[in-house]
Amino acid sequence: MAAVQIRRYRDDDAEAAKEIFTLGISEHVPSSFMHLLKQPPTQMLLMCVFCALLTSSKSFLLPVLAVTLLLAGARQFVVHIFNRYIDTSLRKDLNDIAGTYMRAKDSCFWVAEVDGRVVATVACLPNEDAPGCLELKRMSVRRSHRGAGIAKALCRTVADFTRDRGYAAVVLFTSVVQTDAQKLYEHMGYEKMREFVVPELAAKITNFTLFEYRLDLQKQPCRCSTVKYFYHLCPVGSSGLQPPAQAAARAPQRGRVRSRPPWMEGAGRARSG
Repeated sequence: MAAVQIRRYRDDDAEAAKEIFTLGISEHVPSSFMHLLKQPPTQMLLMCVFCALLTSSKSFLLPVLAVTLLLAGARQFVVHIFNRYIDTSLRKDLNDIAGTYMRAKDSCFWVAEVDGRVVATVACLPNEDAPGCLELKRMSVRRSHRGAGIAKALCRTVADFTRDRGYAAVVLFTSVVQTDAQKLYEHMGYEKMREFVVPELAAKITNFTLFEYRLDLQKQPCRCSTVKYFYHLCPVGSSGLQPPAQAAARAPQRGRVRSRPPWMEGAGRARSG
C-alpha cells in the first residue's frame, strides 16, 4: 500500500470529507435495521399482525404480505433517520469545516491522503459538557483503505494534539451498531464510561443506544505514530507548523519512525491557548 500522509484540512478537501462522512454513516443502515428487528416490541408487533390477519382472513398470503410491507416500512424509517442525521451534519459543522475546526480555539480537522486522494478524516474540538476534554469527531475511513492502520494513526494524532494542548482526556460518542469502531477505541485504550438512548422519539422507539468513551491521557504514555506516516498538521504555536516543502523534506523514510510529529516541535517554545 502506498504511503499515507496525515495532514490538516484544506478548503479543497471539503467535498471529499463530506463524501467520506456520508458513505461511512450510510453503511450503518443495514446493521441499524437488524438492530430494530431484534427489539422485543418490533417482534411483538410483527407477530401480532401476522397472527391477527391469519386468524381473520384464513389466508396465509395476506399476513405474509402485511409483514413484508411492515418490514419495508421499517427499513425506510431507518433510512429516513440516517438521511436526516446526514443532512443535519452537512448543514452544520461539515458545511463550514474551516470555521468550525480550523479557526476555532483548540480544534482541528485532519485528513489522511493516499496518492493524492483523501481516504479518511477525523476532527476534535472542546467538549461543552466535559471541561478539560477534547471530543473526537468525524472519524471515518473509506472502505477500500480499512485494515491498514489509518484509523489508529488518526486516533493517535488526536491524542497527541489533545495532550499537547494541555487537556486531560479525549472523549467520543459512538453507537450500538458501530461495533468495529467500539473495538478500535477499546484497543486504543479508551474506556466505556456510560451508555444512553438518544433523547429523540425515533431513537427511543428503536432503542438506539450511544456509548461514551474516554481516553485518560494522564494514564497513557506519549505515543506518536509508529507507522509509515508523516504529518504536517495544525500548528501548536507560531513555530509549530512546518511549510509543506520543509515538512516533506523532514518526513521519515519508509519503515522509519519519527519520534514526534512536526506540529509538536517548538511546542515548548510557543503554545497557543
